[in-house]
Amino acid sequence: MCVAGDTESVSAALPPLTSLSASRGGLSAAAGRVRFRRALTLMAMTVVVPGSAQIAAGDRRLGKIALRCAAAGLAFVVALVIVGVVAPQQLVAAFTDTWFLVALRLGLVIYAVGWAFLLVDAWRIADPLGLAQGQRLFVTGLNGLLCFGLSGGLLFTSHLVAVQHDFIETVFGSQPVSEPERGRYNILLLGGDAGPGRSGVRPASLSVARIDEETGRTVLLGLPRNLADVPFPDGTVMSTRFPNGFDCDGCYLNGVNTWAEDHAELFPGVENPGIEATTQAVEEITGLAINYYALIDLRGFRDLVDATGGVDIAVGERIPIGGVGGPVTGWIEPGRQHLDGYETLWYARSRATSNDYSRMARQKCVMSAMLHQLDPQTVVTNFGAIAKAGKQVISTSMPASELATFVDLAVKAKGMPVSSVSFVPPKVDTSDPDWQLIRTMVSDAMDRSEGKDGLDLARALPRDKNPRDKKKPRPDANDSSDLARSC
Repeated sequence: MCVAGDTESVSAALPPLTSLSASRGGLSAAAGRVRFRRALTLMAMTVVVPGSAQIAAGDRRLGKIALRCAAAGLAFVVALVIVGVVAPQQLVAAFTDTWFLVALRLGLVIYAVGWAFLLVDAWRIADPLGLAQGQRLFVTGLNGLLCFGLSGGLLFTSHLVAVQHDFIETVFGSQPVSEPERGRYNILLLGGDAGPGRSGVRPASLSVARIDEETGRTVLLGLPRNLADVPFPDGTVMSTRFPNGFDCDGCYLNGVNTWAEDHAELFPGVENPGIEATTQAVEEITGLAINYYALIDLRGFRDLVDATGGVDIAVGERIPIGGVGGPVTGWIEPGRQHLDGYETLWYARSRATSNDYSRMARQKCVMSAMLHQLDPQTVVTNFGAIAKAGKQVISTSMPASELATFVDLAVKAKGMPVSSVSFVPPKVDTSDPDWQLIRTMVSDAMDRSEGKDGLDLARALPRDKNPRDKKKPRPDANDSSDLARSC
């Protein structure tokens, strides 16, 4: 009796089995929540402070290595930001140095792989097999998303760096640096017009950009492609063959390139005889020493404009698309227009209803618009497309080491007016040019751009005092101290 009574009292004192089972289930659920929060915390620690999850889990050696690498990467980024603020030209110089780009790309790939490894290791430390199925799937999916987002971002950045490196290697060479002439760089800009049935690249557009090495102030000198009897410097191959100027039948300035390419044997050791001969002719015409040339293939120019998102142009008159050997397929209407690459190319090239000199003026307006409208944000967001188009469009003698200098000058030039002078009728008779007059025009343009007289030819011309004619003539882009205003 006594034993039976004791057993009954003990049984009464113990909780029922269902209560014990529920208690164990609650503890298990609480432990599962703790493990889930721990897994999320480990991944967050790896994202914010790579290596901290490994240190918390006891792997101090791996954690310290990761922490040091993360600290070095952060210090590198902070240093780039500081340099960009204090000395932006030095930052540009770094990102145009091919060795720096190779090292940066390698570093980005290593960091991408390392970060992915740390995230996977944090997932391992979290013991996903100890989580409930739903929690395990969530943690695994989140870990994969973080690996893809963080490491993928670094790998994409390394791809952009590779594109930059390839662009520089393809377009720019290792030619010797050319010093500025009296504080100015002279860049020969050629618009290549290679087409069916034509031998070689025949420049359809020839200009010299004279750029102040301190301020970026730019003067565009426009040379008509139909200048006759162009001279060459004494002692050159072309001056020997054409002592009285380029006076062969049908030979004009834009034909110098083709003639020299067709007679390349006369230019031993010269990589581009056509460019060499054209440069010499331009130097003799203007009296300026050309530092570098840039040849733009007009057939690919439309891709470059499209890559930058198009260009805004104030169209002064109705411009036909097509014509001169083909049908007119459309029109570019007057007014402020946003043109894509195809339309911009026709705006710059069309002459079905105008002449070469009007076309020259429109080409200068396109140059001015692209200079002032192309901003860093556009370049960054469309860099891949711009670089791809640039490789197909541009060839130049400018060495890669000079890129930083000219990028800095381009930034400065955005805030300054661009002057323009073209050697066109009625001032210059292209069939019988006065070379001394052209050199005087060059000198006067330099004086005006440097503020020695502050004259704007468009303003200096006498005004029509007839009150009935209230429509003001549009300033001439071929002769202006501010292209933006003239266009």
